[in-house]
Amino acid sequence: MKIIYQIGIIFALCWVCEIVESILPFAFPASVIGMILLFVLLACRVLKVEHIREKSDFLLSNMAFFFIPAGVSIVNYFDVLAGNVGKLLLICLLTTVLTFAVTAWTIRGVLCLMNRRQKTGKKTEEGGQEYV
Repeated sequence: MKIIYQIGIIFALCWVCEIVESILPFAFPASVIGMILLFVLLACRVLKVEHIREKSDFLLSNMAFFFIPAGVSIVNYFDVLAGNVGKLLLICLLTTVLTFAVTAWTIRGVLCLMNRRQKTGKKTEEGGQEYV
């Protein structure tokens, strides 16, 4: 029964996002609206991770399955893409390098903030106050 409840929450969220997409006066993907809405609901603690944990773990572990339709579409439009292979490879290369660079920069920033927080915590503990 718990799985059905979790599926219901996820499908209800998807349905709400489809409605929001149709109401918006500009084009915006319902999937992105869904991610934003799910983040807001989790951040505001309206929805708890336990409410969707098992079903979301299942979906994440089988994520590769959801890329099959995209792969089939690429094969269907191969004649259109064939003329732009060089451009597509260049875009893939540049975005990969950019993603690596931004990820490395983000990790360095987070580690710096964590180190600063730990140092601040040690100083306050020495002063007699406990840092949480």
